[in-house]
Amino acid sequence: MKFFDELQMLGVDVDEGVDRLMGNVDLYERMLMKFADMLKETPVTDDFNNDNCEETIQNIHALKGAAGNLSIRPLYEAYTEIVNLLRAGEILQAKDEIRRILPAQENIVECIRRHGQEDC
Repeated sequence: MKFFDELQMLGVDVDEGVDRLMGNVDLYERMLMKFADMLKETPVTDDFNNDNCEETIQNIHALKGAAGNLSIRPLYEAYTEIVNLLRAGEILQAKDEIRRILPAQENIVECIRRHGQEDC
């Protein structure tokens, strides 16, 4: 299956993402790899509490922005909800949302990484 077709099946609006980059497909692919790297460096986990919640908000907010710019809709929407829940002090609900989105996040990142390895 082609890379972009697989991403679309995972809920990524590839056409919109490429359009945001003025039609530059190569740049979009590079930015997807950078997003996957960003998640590796700043993983989304439910391993936080009230003491380190602000750092978690900042990290997920940054990921939300990157996901939105690349039109990775499932992650953008989930990260938006998680940030809103954390800002409202709804820690347990935010952790539930993280657990819910992790499989989709893993599938998207795995797809990106697999494609990146094919280019090597």
